[in-house]
Amino acid sequence: MRTSLPWLIAVLVSLSLGACSLAPQYARPALPVPEAYPVATEPQAAEFALDWVHYFQDPDLQALIKLALENNRDLRIAVLRIEEARAQYGIQKADRLPTINGTLGYERSRSVLTQGQKFDTDYYRAGVNVTDFELDFFGRVKNLSSAALEQFYSMQDARESVQTSLVTELATAYVNLLALNERLTLAQDTLQSRRASLSRIKRRHEGGLDNAIELKTAEIQASSAEASVSALAREQALAINALHLLTGDKAPASAMPPKPLHSVQVETVAPGLPSQLLEQRADIRAAEHRLIAANANIGAARAAFFPRIQLTTSAGLVNDDLLGLFGGGSDRVWSFTPQLVLPIFNAGRNQASLDLAVVRKDVAVAEYEKAIQTAFREVADVLVVSRQIDDEIALQSRIAEADRERLRLATRRYERGVANYLELLDAQRSLFESDQQLVKLKQLGLVNKINLYKALGGH
Repeated sequence: MRTSLPWLIAVLVSLSLGACSLAPQYARPALPVPEAYPVATEPQAAEFALDWVHYFQDPDLQALIKLALENNRDLRIAVLRIEEARAQYGIQKADRLPTINGTLGYERSRSVLTQGQKFDTDYYRAGVNVTDFELDFFGRVKNLSSAALEQFYSMQDARESVQTSLVTELATAYVNLLALNERLTLAQDTLQSRRASLSRIKRRHEGGLDNAIELKTAEIQASSAEASVSALAREQALAINALHLLTGDKAPASAMPPKPLHSVQVETVAPGLPSQLLEQRADIRAAEHRLIAANANIGAARAAFFPRIQLTTSAGLVNDDLLGLFGGGSDRVWSFTPQLVLPIFNAGRNQASLDLAVVRKDVAVAEYEKAIQTAFREVADVLVVSRQIDDEIALQSRIAEADRERLRLATRRYERGVANYLELLDAQRSLFESDQQLVKLKQLGLVNKINLYKALGGH
């Protein structure tokens, strides 16, 4: 029996590891979106790498992204969540194999016979034991381990999704800052122009050429331009603070030099088919891993209706002398205690657990489908904007150029005394608004390209 016991345990463990699974066979849900995007595009090759190093080619932006990936706290939390899931999977995986402990103990006891005789005995024991190891014939522990593994994979993809969002948010904040720099420069130029006009009108008013209404109007417009400068300076400071937060407060001023928006180069990428999002988008992959985990949990809940076999066994040496415990005179002892636990009555707990597992799988299916629909909409929105934004920028550029020519003519007419100040003021205001709108459209175009990086699952 001493030689057959280890073999018996090994056979039972092998049968346990090869246990059947009561989990439903997993099948990926059908795509809950159309087969093509609303706006037709040339499909991009599926193997195209949407990495931020190649997509964002501006060196200053690349430096900021690198700082963010090294120091951003949201990304750091996501990495720690991966380690948490890794540890949880390790715990669940360990339950599939027996836990073997070494023991060394001492026991002293007194026995009393019926005649009143007393006997004191003491002995030392050393050995190994396996306590309450579950023979997983119905796959309960295996499914729990599989669910933990899928949760680990989900956390890995969630970390990539956080990185994608971080890169997108930082690139957007960078573009917003550049746009604010340009708008602030325009506002400052307008303020100087209106202050110059105010000085000129004051002189003309003192000479009797302009009336008090024109002087007061010039003062109001100068104050309005000053207020615009102040508001844009405030927005600029907030944009800089946003970049500092995203980079973990590591962004130096040298990494944010003022430059025109057109200097920011972004890779041109055409989206592929909607089905490619399943592999490209980390959030969709994470949602599917959570769905597979929920599917495995159903198998674990079903297994609770079947008998559970628990194994407790031990083997070791016994001697009344500690020094002789590992010598040749020690007695060998062992025990083998299998236990069958059969669920009879638990007030519906097992059925409720199964119902809960099924509902959670249905929730996971809905979340998976929602992730796909959200991704499809994000790509579709980007395509719609891309289709229109270039035309709007070209049209607004012509409007700004026309306003610039109008201001030049109005200035000449005013200086010659042919037009009044209100005509000049209207031309100045129109050009300022046109230039501001043009900068906003260029900003929108760049932000839309940044959103395409996120929508297609950049990393």
